[in-house]
Amino acid sequence: MAYTWSKDMETGNTLIDSQHQQLIKAVNDLLAACVAGQGRETLHQTLDFLAFYTSKHFGDEEKLQQQYRYPDYANHRNLHEHFKMFVHDLATQMKESGPTTALVSKVTFGVGDWLVNHIKKEDTKVAAFIREKTT
Repeated sequence: MAYTWSKDMETGNTLIDSQHQQLIKAVNDLLAACVAGQGRETLHQTLDFLAFYTSKHFGDEEKLQQQYRYPDYANHRNLHEHFKMFVHDLATQMKESGPTTALVSKVTFGVGDWLVNHIKKEDTKVAAFIREKTT
């Protein structure tokens, strides 16, 4: 089942929202590849993208948080660091064991669920704080 972008995931920041959509799209593309019987072949490419793009995206988010002096910045950054480590661990598993079905599942659901929950719970709090500071 694909992840659906919804209104309750919007932060109101065009850059951040478009980056979130790209991350969700990467997971959905992997899910679509699974349906087509190509999930294991697509896994390496997806992990490479996630490793690169989460670092870029989190950096952009953290700059915004620092710019507006978001009070929970340290905790939010810590969540990002843990997620980057999770993606790194998945890439390590890929190198050690290859593209197993279990690993594909960890990527699609572990990454997808984390992203959706993080956006809805944490990033929307940041967005609300920034809106409050700028209005």
